[in-house]
Amino acid sequence: MTPTTLTTLADLRALYGPARERSLKKELTQLDVHATRFIGLSPLLVVSSASAAGAMDASPRGGAPGFVQVLDAHTLLIPDAPGNNRLDTLENIIETGQIGLLFLVPGVDETLRVNGRAVLSTEEADRQRCADERRVPQLVIRVTVAAACLHCAKALMRSALWDASRHVDRAVMPSMGEMLRDQIGDRMGADAVFETQAQMLERYRQTL
Repeated sequence: MTPTTLTTLADLRALYGPARERSLKKELTQLDVHATRFIGLSPLLVVSSASAAGAMDASPRGGAPGFVQVLDAHTLLIPDAPGNNRLDTLENIIETGQIGLLFLVPGVDETLRVNGRAVLSTEEADRQRCADERRVPQLVIRVTVAAACLHCAKALMRSALWDASRHVDRAVMPSMGEMLRDQIGDRMGADAVFETQAQMLERYRQTL
């Protein structure tokens, strides 16, 4: 009988069986023409990282399609844009140098996974390579690719992520400011101001 809590690889494999041959062989050690093209079309990726203590983090990064630069088959440059200055991803990279990337392309149900090593670069050539019409980034995440593979479409097909008829009206949720008021308002003091959705969007537009 399979245990209700799996604690060994043998228990896990007993439940799922072996990986398919194609799933194992599709992993590349560098970027090929298709991976490079995918990255060039992608306006959004999710960056995963971990601290030295093992605390995990996943953070979205966005820009115009192709904002992540492919230097060669082994090297990517990800510009760092203004955020909330928590710096979770950047601190994790300093601590462990490990990174995982998931690239998405609107309308395409497949995704691209890239894993590798990362450093934070302030080299002028790297920063200029990632400049856009708004700014030259303060730093660039320079990724050395260790593994890359196309991920099957099932998750995005199940979610119907790109189907506009399934999109949720933003009004069904409170504004982020309103949610933060409920979550941390008692810790922020009587003078704390929590933005409406319109105020937040205007502030975002000024710092995109």
